[in-house]
This record gives sequence, C-alpha cells and structure tokens, in this order.
Amino acid sequence: MSSVLQPAATDPYPPTAGKYRPVSSHLAIAPPVSVVIPAMNEAENLPYVFKTLPDWIHEVVLVDGNSTDDTVRVARELWPEVKVVEQRGKGKGDALITGFQACTGDIIVMVDADGSADGNEIVSYVSALVSGADFAKGSRFANGGGTDDMTFIRKLGNWALCTVVNRKFGARYTDLCYGYNAFWRHCLDKIDLDCTGFEVETLMNIRVVKAGLKVQEIPSYEYLRIHGTSNLRAVRDGLRVLRVILQERSNRRALRRRSPQSPMLDSVRGEVS
Repeated sequence: MSSVLQPAATDPYPPTAGKYRPVSSHLAIAPPVSVVIPAMNEAENLPYVFKTLPDWIHEVVLVDGNSTDDTVRVARELWPEVKVVEQRGKGKGDALITGFQACTGDIIVMVDADGSADGNEIVSYVSALVSGADFAKGSRFANGGGTDDMTFIRKLGNWALCTVVNRKFGARYTDLCYGYNAFWRHCLDKIDLDCTGFEVETLMNIRVVKAGLKVQEIPSYEYLRIHGTSNLRAVRDGLRVLRVILQERSNRRALRRRSPQSPMLDSVRGEVS
C-alpha cells in the first residue's frame, strides 16, 4: 500500500502521468477510487449528488433498488460512465454489499443518494487512507463536522448507541450511525458484511475495530435531504442497531471463552481488539 498523495508534476507530460489522477494544482493520487451510491427513487436528488463528486475518481457505482422513477436515466445523463448495478435484495445493507462487489477501485467511498453528503469531502477521506488509515469514518460530531438533519431524539439515540459501542468494543467514535465512509478494498475480507438494513454502518464500525484495523474519523457536514422522504425510522432502525451491537458482543464473548489452544481463537487473535 505504497501509493500516496504526490505533488503534481510540473512537467506537462511527465513519463508517470498515467499513474496519477490530479486532485488539485498541488496534489495527485495514484490509487483508483470507487464511489458507491445506493439509490431508490432518487432522480430528483442525483443532480445535487453528482455535481459535487470530484472528476478524478475512478468510477461511480450506482446500485438501483428497483426504482420506479428516472433514477437510472438521470444517473447516466449526469455521469455517462456510471456503472449501474441492479439490486436483487432489499435494504441499504444489501445495496451496499452489492455495490462493493461491483467496485474495481482500491479505495471505496460510500455516499448517500439524498443530497445530504458533500462529495468535495472525499479528498479528506482519501487523504486519510493514503496516509495510513484502513478505514476513514465520517463523523458529524467530530470537531469541524455538523448536521442539519437530526432531531433531538435521533441525536440522543446515536449518542447512547455510540457510547455502548465505545465501552464494549474499545472504540473511540464520536458518531456511530452515519453512512459517509471510505476504506481500502482489502478491509472487506476482514469485516464480512452480512446484514441488509440501515444497521450496516454500525456493523462495519464494530467489525473494523474487532479486526484491529486503523480507523480515522473525518469531520463531515450532513445537509438536509433535498427531495422526498427518508426510509429511516428512528425507533425501528435504532432497535436493529442495538440488536447488532448485542450480537457482536455475544460473538466476542464466545471467542474469549474458547480455549487458548483453539485454532479458531488463534486465527482471530490478532484481529480482535
């Protein structure tokens, strides 16, 4: 993983120009970056999503959740090279897993399709990864972050669940249930995603810690959804998140109860924090 952000070449035709994608007048990046956007009936919001995506990214993977509007057509008009993947199952977790499987980049970025995320922040996520992090986790509550789209009840619930995860798994998160994240592709081999709903972000956050991966939080600002209504339901999805936390905690305790001579324990000893 030696690829890093490099100073942009002064020679307009350097011999290594094909290896790097210009990020700014001073920086260029070598690793190809894939952006995954799960979407269902988000045709009106996609123009706001795509206009902030940097032109140096390697590919955009749009996972269409059986939309009945013009989501796919609009995406292709906005980004002609977009890779459209049809979701066979249901739920955000299933959509993301489908999108991850279709990615060809070394770095994968998760972006919501409702216009709440600023694609200009992607450079901060990528910078953290090429500087040594395995997983760059967006946070609305880290210094410099913020949100326009959380009620008091949702903030309280997010704080409570985040506190539980920090205490039970030794994490240091300031935000738990946020969908703007980025990671090296190799992380997928270590976190083995197996859930279908909105709780997928929590599952990822827990398993990267259990796997011993290096996590860096990235301050991020969440804007209001521009059009339509969210499928998120605070109580229902909060309970699903809590269920994931309890299941992951139970799995960890089961590993600890195993004998030190157990091959299974030996295989994960270096991954569980």
